Amino acid sequence: MQFIIEHTDGKARAGTIRTDHGEISTPAFIPVGTHGSVKAIEPRELREIGYRMILANTYHLYLRPGREVIQEAGGLHRFIGWHSTILTDSGGYQVFSLANLKTISEHGVEFRSHLDGSLYLFTPENVIDTQRVLGADIIMVLDDCVPYPCDRREAEKAHELTIQWAGRCKNRFAANESLYGHEQTLFGIVQGSVYDDLRRNSAERLVDMGFDGYAIGGLSVGEPAEVMYAMADLCTSILPREKPRYLMGVGTPVDLLESIERGVDMFDCVLPTRNGRNATVFTQNGSLSLRNAAFKNDFTPIDLDCQCYACRNFSRAYLRHLFQAKEILALQLSTIHNLHFYRYLMEQAAGAILEDRFSSWKTTMLQRMQSTVSLEH
Repeated sequence: MQFIIEHTDGKARAGTIRTDHGEISTPAFIPVGTHGSVKAIEPRELREIGYRMILANTYHLYLRPGREVIQEAGGLHRFIGWHSTILTDSGGYQVFSLANLKTISEHGVEFRSHLDGSLYLFTPENVIDTQRVLGADIIMVLDDCVPYPCDRREAEKAHELTIQWAGRCKNRFAANESLYGHEQTLFGIVQGSVYDDLRRNSAERLVDMGFDGYAIGGLSVGEPAEVMYAMADLCTSILPREKPRYLMGVGTPVDLLESIERGVDMFDCVLPTRNGRNATVFTQNGSLSLRNAAFKNDFTPIDLDCQCYACRNFSRAYLRHLFQAKEILALQLSTIHNLHFYRYLMEQAAGAILEDRFSSWKTTMLQRMQSTVSLEH
């Protein structure tokens, strides 16, 4: 993997990530394809919108269909028909949030599947082995993600365990090679909850280990937005300038712009696809619910300024009708629109950075997005 910073404006950065499966412009939003599929949208449509990276989840793919099936298929790229970049998270967050009867030790985490109650063990070593089998271009270390709020003792214990596991992941990663002939890159994950000194210590120790990129984990789990921004800002002030920075699980359009200003390069979140499937769409002038009765006879597009397939061809009235009729097309069109909007937002942010006007552009965009969409014609 190569990361090239093309320009900076304050802490905000515009650049390019290059993997063996293509180039991704940053700042970058990464659609979430938990099971190897971004919900309600085809890979072809993702590429048409302009996406060149998706995220898949190690925990879910490990449980179903399993490592053996994916390896027999020739890796995740071939199995899901996505020949651009793939990022996989380690599954740590899902173990701690979904699995039942977890037992955490220095060795790893023993858990029961949320699917059928089967008993499994995740260790730093077998999590790396699994991601080698998946063949993702960018993979993550196993980390211990604590909820919010949590007391300092719990946060400190998870922080120390994450650092220990990161070292073991790095050693395992160095001891074996990619199975499919393309390069894989390992990211460390900064933890420490909302405690400044723990975050600082986590970032500094991971930097000393020398990863090719760094994720900021354990945020967007219920803490106030201002706290999340402060933690992200603290981490980016420590992480190496020349390495990509990835804020995991974030977020809203507002969160993206605030975090870009603080030096973050990459994001993922289920929000645009989940909201789309629930009839909430994003526009430059705020969000709106397509189930609203006010749209019954509204024959304008979702967003007059949008050039996505849904806005070029269909009206709010038609989309409302589709949701009322429970047609699958409603989910598909609203998802296309929301992912197009997120892609547009990242492109506009990069352009503003390149022209040294990010701060003023962000202020204007936030004012527009935080307004209420008019229901009048």
